[in-house]
Amino acid sequence: MTRRTALIVDDDAHVLEVLEMRLEALGFDVTASADPQAAIQILSRRGFDVALFDLRMAPIDGIALTRAAHEKQSRLPVLIMTAHGTIDNAVQAIKEGAFDFITKPFVPEELSGKLARALLARRWARDRELLRNLGETLASSNAVEHVLRTVADRTLEATETERAVVFLREGDALRARAVAGASTTPLVELAAQAEATARRGAPAVVNGSDGRVMLAAPLLVDGTGEGAVVAETRSYVVPTDDDLVLIAIFASQAAVAIKNAHDRSRLRGGALAALGRVATQVAHELNNPLGGLKLYAGLLEQRFSKLGDEQGVDMARKIDKAVGHLGEIATDITAYGGSHELRREPMRPNVLIEDCLPLVQDRLGDGRLQLVTDLDAAVGELMLDQREMRKALLNFIVNGLEAMEDGGTLTIRSRALPDNGVRIEIEDTGAGMDDETRARVFELFYTTKSNGTGLGMAIARSVVDRHGGRLDIESERGRGTRIRIELPAR
Repeated sequence: MTRRTALIVDDDAHVLEVLEMRLEALGFDVTASADPQAAIQILSRRGFDVALFDLRMAPIDGIALTRAAHEKQSRLPVLIMTAHGTIDNAVQAIKEGAFDFITKPFVPEELSGKLARALLARRWARDRELLRNLGETLASSNAVEHVLRTVADRTLEATETERAVVFLREGDALRARAVAGASTTPLVELAAQAEATARRGAPAVVNGSDGRVMLAAPLLVDGTGEGAVVAETRSYVVPTDDDLVLIAIFASQAAVAIKNAHDRSRLRGGALAALGRVATQVAHELNNPLGGLKLYAGLLEQRFSKLGDEQGVDMARKIDKAVGHLGEIATDITAYGGSHELRREPMRPNVLIEDCLPLVQDRLGDGRLQLVTDLDAAVGELMLDQREMRKALLNFIVNGLEAMEDGGTLTIRSRALPDNGVRIEIEDTGAGMDDETRARVFELFYTTKSNGTGLGMAIARSVVDRHGGRLDIESERGRGTRIRIELPAR
């Protein structure tokens, strides 16, 4: 991979010069210092793969410097340099946390051998920690997007490459779902390599068109290539077999997590459907008594009004309002459970969006909230159920506005798709969602609002699904939320 880095600290200038030349000949980028205190400052600013400290230095000896180094970089392997007469002290240094010791004058074979073992030990400790952290993250997360981001980040860190991308199959193509790092290589080139790897079903190292090196491993879900993890680096970097093994492990763990998420989604979908049917029956049973209560509340209001009892009138109105709220919940439950046949007719999605805007104008009154529309005139007519789709869009718009309590901008975009469908995006600059909320946002009765029913998002998703569309949410705590709806032409 990239050239290894080494820090040498020795108060003997001749030793520094000789050792620096030998390590550079072994392929290291070397930082040398005769001042132990300056070395501590260097360790605060940058990391190293290995360090060599002289045992006897002033005012800080090699053992104290090792302790200080491990406070900055806990996994840094330190070789203590010592003369033959002080080997006992060098053994004590190992007890204090040094990796090994090396005697002066240096024997080239001993130096290169101990450096190699130190690097291997560091790599093993780092990879073990990465794998443990990745396993814990994947096991505790229910959100696929969080899983994919974690895999991309850990792949970048483990392989020390420039960029790591996780691709997942969507329809007939692979799309980048998580990216860590940066590179000038077009994503389309990585997508082609990801597709080839997914079809091959085995990890591989491939040379890119500009000489860059790519490592790729497939995401196999039930034996099918559903995606791939691709890491790329500069042309002069030579990947190791260990790097390929690591990226394959990360990809396989991601595939297991994705399969589990899909299984949970199917189980949750069946449970919610059954719950919806039961809730619909309960809602029907509630409608009649609720209607009676609303009538009685109206009669009470009239009677208290005739008697001039303002407190009684206020109480009757509160009862009427509470009963009305319960009625709305019953109606929403019925709508979710019923899933009645759509009444499709030709309709321009842009017109539906514009129809929703006057209904939220009252929420923009104080000027803290801004509503921006960017509608593509090329979007044509689709066969839609106007009432259902308007209800779904309005739900997303209202949620976006309510997420910006301290002000912000809600942007609504529409774009024509190549298949004559439409993509609608509703993006806010509000509080965003944490991983749990994003994973459960479409669950029936799940809500983070004090007065919410937990039905709006479930109903809106049902509307999009029944239109044959697709609904995605991108959200991060403190960075807002983007809802993307794609509706097909047919």
